Amino acid sequence: MRARYLGRVKRRGDRIVVIVAGAILLLVGIVFGGQGLGVIPGSVMTGDRTWFYIGLVMAFVGVVLLLIALRRPRSGP
Repeated sequence: MRARYLGRVKRRGDRIVVIVAGAILLLVGIVFGGQGLGVIPGSVMTGDRTWFYIGLVMAFVGVVLLLIALRRPRSGP
């Protein structure tokens, strides 16, 4: 029965927390990726591909969290 609700956030407070966490991860991941590629200069991370991959993973996790939080729960029993 528990697997049926996997990937859905039902309570409003929980949903808001997951949306904020997902948005922050997405934005920070984009910045890290940009610095890793050298698009955003002015940091020790600039031009270091490691930060690009770290940013890519962070952005992906942020998108997944946003998708989970924004999914509408099914109505029913």
